[in-house]
Amino acid sequence: MSTLPKVAWIGLGIMGSPMAENLIKAGYSVTGFTLEREKLDRLAANGGTVAPSIAAAVEGADVIVTMVPASPHVEAIAYGEDGILENARKGALLIDMSSITPQTSIDLAGAGREKGVRVLDAPVSGGEAGAVEAVLSIMVGGEQADFDQAKPVFEALGRTIVLCGPHGAGQTVKAANQLIVAVNIQACAEAVVFLEKSGVDLSAALDVLNGGLAGSTVLTRKKDNFINRDFAPGFRIDLHHKDMGIVTDAARNVGAALPVGAVVAQLVASLRAQGDGGLDHSALLRAVERLSGQQV
Repeated sequence: MSTLPKVAWIGLGIMGSPMAENLIKAGYSVTGFTLEREKLDRLAANGGTVAPSIAAAVEGADVIVTMVPASPHVEAIAYGEDGILENARKGALLIDMSSITPQTSIDLAGAGREKGVRVLDAPVSGGEAGAVEAVLSIMVGGEQADFDQAKPVFEALGRTIVLCGPHGAGQTVKAANQLIVAVNIQACAEAVVFLEKSGVDLSAALDVLNGGLAGSTVLTRKKDNFINRDFAPGFRIDLHHKDMGIVTDAARNVGAALPVGAVVAQLVASLRAQGDGGLDHSALLRAVERLSGQQV
């Protein structure tokens, strides 16, 4: 019998599915629940156990991991008669790896405390590729003892794992991450259009740029997206729009100015309004092309 904690996994989307599968590969027993039947079939095919409900998934679990799109989804699965907190055993550890508002995480931790459930907020960065390759950056908020217990689980999912502070701190750092990523993608997109309109070999130009100070993980990961105009979603514009709302609102609350971030947030919003919300966030290139008079 495995001595590893029994894991319940709620949310098996683009990120959640490969992450749950990496826990299975590491030897964990994973019981999962999500709304899409094909995602449950995928989990079963990779050695996981399918549950018919959230309550059934979390029953008897030592660790409960949630990976859903936004704050309302976290609240929907955590609270209520059929939710996680009403059905988890006392002493269980709830790790929310969704990207949500810091306040939602703080509130969840407080509600968990009343039910005897420990909570960590642990959003991630690295996109689908990072999830598949188990090289995610994991930024955590919560108690040191709970972080220490969760560390082996995190180590099966990511490479850079840091306790950033108390409850909500992980989400605050994730908001900053999403600000940096969006601005970086926007800068890369503008450079791509500039280079192409100047008649430069785009692939060669991006190679040399990525070898210098302009290089970045964003450029490494998204170079082929830009060159091939391949915007199959690794991280959807819809979700980055949500995240830019989180960071601009949180910055307003603490009195931090985000002049460039505010502009990029509007560009993300405009791309979504034009029907591109389901595309990868590298599709910010399409917005720059439209502004530059190109047919998209």
